[in-house]
Amino acid sequence: MHVLLASSELHPFSKTGGLADAVAALAQAVGRAGWQVSVVTPLYRGVAARAPGLRPAGWKFDIPLGPRLVSGEFWRLDPHPNLTYWFVDQPGFFDRPALYNEADRDYPDNAARFLYLTKAAALLARHHPVPPSILHGHDWQVGLLPLFLHHDRIARGRLTGPRTVFTIHNLAYQGSFPVETWQLTNLPWSWFHLESAAHHGHLNFLKGALSLADGLTTVSPRYAEEICTRQYGCGLEGVLRRRGHDLTGILNGVDYSEWNTTSNPALPHAYDAFHLAGKAANKATLQHELGLPVRSDVPLFGNITRLTDQKGCDLVLEALDRLLPDEPIQFVLLGNGDTDLAEAYRELARRHPRQVVARIGFDARLAHRIEAGCDFYVMPSRFEPCGLNQMYSLRYGTIPIVRATGGLDDSVIDPRADPDLANGIKFSEISAEALEQAWRKALALFADPVALQHFRLNAMTADFSWDRQAQRYLDLYREVLHGP
Repeated sequence: MHVLLASSELHPFSKTGGLADAVAALAQAVGRAGWQVSVVTPLYRGVAARAPGLRPAGWKFDIPLGPRLVSGEFWRLDPHPNLTYWFVDQPGFFDRPALYNEADRDYPDNAARFLYLTKAAALLARHHPVPPSILHGHDWQVGLLPLFLHHDRIARGRLTGPRTVFTIHNLAYQGSFPVETWQLTNLPWSWFHLESAAHHGHLNFLKGALSLADGLTTVSPRYAEEICTRQYGCGLEGVLRRRGHDLTGILNGVDYSEWNTTSNPALPHAYDAFHLAGKAANKATLQHELGLPVRSDVPLFGNITRLTDQKGCDLVLEALDRLLPDEPIQFVLLGNGDTDLAEAYRELARRHPRQVVARIGFDARLAHRIEAGCDFYVMPSRFEPCGLNQMYSLRYGTIPIVRATGGLDDSVIDPRADPDLANGIKFSEISAEALEQAWRKALALFADPVALQHFRLNAMTADFSWDRQAQRYLDLYREVLHGP
């Protein structure tokens, strides 16, 4: 079987978030399972320099976008057995300093850019020497893929063709554009209606996928339930409820070859679930590196995040204001994003220099050291489709404190739900008071070494490997192939 994945991001070549990691890891896991896998993605600026072995595929094409033809070509990389990356080279669209925006302003031609990617993916599916059985799109940028394939089957009188699966990584991002954008699809206007991609007078890429893909997934079972409600549905809950029998929640996995504590070049000290001396040493090393007092008797809390309201950053600030300076705690933030939130964290660190460190920016190796050196990881998201840091924290024996939403709820077990399997602390209410209460539960847990060891053992032995999660996708692919 051959599956073709389409995505606007692909680790390690292009990335703004978890989408890139998920697509790359899923593709590799499906390839290891014996399927032939192709991934189509843009050839952004700088990719060629980071991809030894990347070469032109000798496949040039002209793609219509409204009244004009835009030339491009495929480049090819074969990183693993059963796996091929197809990069869409169109410098006018993809040779830019960033993927989607600059200075917090979206590129004005994003609709054309990602329609081009979508049409290139459809072209690849149609003319690949081994036609794919499944075409699996990811997020709004390729949301119209099911529409193009559906139209192609009808226009060409085909009885067969790839079945389509589409994954929602974050419903809040939908690709909504003025109705005039439809002309860039080169599809008949009769195909633009409420049962395809029309949504409140706009062309909505994501709705096109939700309406017409044969199978729908999102990145956790809980999020699959949440997005069918008005609170989390972002205006598409009606479509999702209608397609509820086709919607499956599958947690993203973790690449344990990168996120591990035993052979990790980013960590100064190795450790595992049964030998935790290295974790204590990592904590002391991190405290020294951050300029905090090196104290094993003080719990160290961490947060690695985009600075946005979605991630509950304001809740963390307010909860810390309630806890500091009376409680013997330390806290480290690593993140970037909203400038006001960044300044608020800097100000908190200035007021409590022996307890709080705020590192604004991103440092991948420091992220590993924070995950390994902290005792607890704070993640009070207002919504979280899947989340990865809580799963990284579990593997690193760093107990997550999370709000019970999306993938956080699916991956963390609170002692109230199962004291034997407990590996974290959960709360439900979106408030600093609820987070503070959960934080105080963490302080009580830290004061009980036997209970803390029990939580850590459960956390570090939890399995969220991609090979395991990919089996869920393979089951879905087979189900879609044998469906109506």
